[in-house]
Amino acid sequence: MSGKSIFTKSSTGSSSAPEEISAFLGKETLFEGKMTFQGVFRLDGRFEGEIFESGTLIVGESALIKGKIGANTVIINGRVEGELHAEERVEIHSTGKFSGTLITPVLIINEGGTLNGHCEMETKVAREEDLHPRPLNVDHPLSVS
Repeated sequence: MSGKSIFTKSSTGSSSAPEEISAFLGKETLFEGKMTFQGVFRLDGRFEGEIFESGTLIVGESALIKGKIGANTVIINGRVEGELHAEERVEIHSTGKFSGTLITPVLIINEGGTLNGHCEMETKVAREEDLHPRPLNVDHPLSVS
């Protein structure tokens, strides 16, 4: 199979990696639009658009992503520009570059990796509270005794 193939399923029965790559976008490919995936997706080409409700995204050294990403885990070895919301963690490796807004509970930046922009590190519980704040009881003022 050439490096230009877009999505391929892994056909091997065992792997030394904890999770096998279930989809792959090669170096010389360009994809524009909206994408979802399950499992592990490795992107080595260019992507412009939205990735949402997805598993683990591995951004290869030759990759460039512009847009919005919502995934469980994102591992950055290439360039990502835009908005990134990771439910579990983001890793920016030594060749990785991120520019934009990043929201994740766990962030790891290896020496040489860069983050330019805004970063919020909050847990899933904190985000749920922000989405559903408890109503303030303004009808009953506090009394001091």
